[in-house]
Amino acid sequence: MAKKVSFKQLINSEKPVLIDFSAVWCGPCQAMNPILKDVAKSVGDKAKIIKIDVDKNATLAADMGVRGVPTFMLFQNGEKKWHQAGMQSAVALENVINQALTGKL
Repeated sequence: MAKKVSFKQLINSEKPVLIDFSAVWCGPCQAMNPILKDVAKSVGDKAKIIKIDVDKNATLAADMGVRGVPTFMLFQNGEKKWHQAGMQSAVALENVINQALTGKL
């Protein structure tokens, strides 16, 4: 069984960490699944992509200011570098990750 990791531990990484705040009942969130798989394949181990269910993690979602789903946030070294609500293209997400990797975000 996987060890539980706190959100703070999760985002405190030199590698960019893209968080997808989503819900199982959200159509656009489900439509993002294949896009996120493509992004994960494209960026490989240069970044982490993590889905967080807002219903199972309501306190965290509220603390992070999530008002709607899907909402994406990119963290690096524990710092929020980017935040966007709504569906995103694979290209847009890859660009954000690459900008974080090059220090341009």
